[in-house]
Amino acid sequence: MVRFLDLFKPVSRFIPEVRAPQKKVPFNARLMWTLAALIVYLIMSEIPLYGVTTGGTTDPYATLRIIFASNRGTLLELGIGPIVTAGLIIQLLAGSNIISFDRSDPEDRGLFTTASKVFSFVMVIVQASLYIVSGVYGVISTTQSVLIFVQLLAAGMVIMMLDELVQKGWGIGSGISLFIVAGITQNIWWMSFSIAPPPGGDGRSYGAIVALFQGIMGGLAPLEWIYRSGWPDMIGFLMTLVVFAFVVYVEGMRVEIPISHSSYRGYRSRMPIKLLYVSNIPVILAYAMFANIQLVGQFVWSRWNADNTNFVFNMLGMYNRTESGGMDAIGGLAYYTTSPGSLSGVAADPIRAMLYLLIVVGFCVLFSLTWLEIGGLGADQMADQLLQSGMQVAGFRRSKKPLEKLLNRYIPTITLIGGMIVGLLAATSEFFGVFGSGMGALLAVSILYQYYQTMVQEQVEDLYPFLRGALG
Repeated sequence: MVRFLDLFKPVSRFIPEVRAPQKKVPFNARLMWTLAALIVYLIMSEIPLYGVTTGGTTDPYATLRIIFASNRGTLLELGIGPIVTAGLIIQLLAGSNIISFDRSDPEDRGLFTTASKVFSFVMVIVQASLYIVSGVYGVISTTQSVLIFVQLLAAGMVIMMLDELVQKGWGIGSGISLFIVAGITQNIWWMSFSIAPPPGGDGRSYGAIVALFQGIMGGLAPLEWIYRSGWPDMIGFLMTLVVFAFVVYVEGMRVEIPISHSSYRGYRSRMPIKLLYVSNIPVILAYAMFANIQLVGQFVWSRWNADNTNFVFNMLGMYNRTESGGMDAIGGLAYYTTSPGSLSGVAADPIRAMLYLLIVVGFCVLFSLTWLEIGGLGADQMADQLLQSGMQVAGFRRSKKPLEKLLNRYIPTITLIGGMIVGLLAATSEFFGVFGSGMGALLAVSILYQYYQTMVQEQVEDLYPFLRGALG
């Protein structure tokens, strides 16, 4: 019987790829390649799509652009959305055993990478098409549609290559992580210090800190210095600091299991199991799913349910066309997977806010538990890794079964609690207007911490090459 991955063998030779370096690239060179990829990303995020006019229209994906590292109306309209969505599909297929592969087999790993690229390319085509036909850009001609599609397709391929360039060993860390943290940093800086006045605002600048001083100098009431509905304010800024501090604290929480080396009886250490064991993966997958619900919902509504009279389609999403030409969700699954946006939105529809909170937390927990097996983080896989590295838990026989049983006491429970924490953090932070959202804070802290650890390890390996094997 032909395996699913074997279907990609004929096309693997035609898939463009970045070749891995033949030998380890020096740290400084990897840093330069990483900066080069980041600069290309930032330039692309400022180049407008030819043939698109977005001024004066609402952005239906504004709250989801954080995890997609995207920028509306530019070459990065899709951002890393197709890659994340393809990853979601691939992981679900792997979790259901439709895709089976041996992680230790180089050929299987190569086929899995090829499959991921093919799915990413297909998702670029699908998402670009849905953006165009669902009316996100308004009423456009056939020529404009073709031009926009070609631009989005080319930009998607460039982002895929940049991500592979960084991941293959030319850069540091992951291209996706790099682009996400760059987008979050841009967003927080803009919401804090932008001097441009927002359209329809109170005359003050968009940035909260700039608006604070303008309010003080303008003689406004003290409450108006720190709070303004619908725009970045000092309450949101202070909550951003609180959320970042909380995430840093939670990132440091862990359970430590004493371990020893079978060959060195005097050697003792501890294996840490972080509270956020599966890191930011669950929240990325959950919001990627919400974004695709929005995308499909808008397409279906604009084509077959513009009057909101079809019961089945209404379950997916009901919309109203705004004066600016955008689409606002007013019912269905698309409505309840969209954040109310602020405390005033929560007060206006508390049932929606509560359902949104439950949905986010529920899917974060679900994806956390699913990722244990898919990502090779379950007790079974961790026990194998410990035994293969010559480690064992102090007081236990050097055998897989007792080790797996011990790890099962901690890993599933910690994963469940961690999934609930990231879900609660992501949802409630949006209610309080946190800059970059709580999801952004979680992603930024975890990604920057990973980069810090990677850079420290790289520098230690360059200074002390004999430690390279011990550090992995």
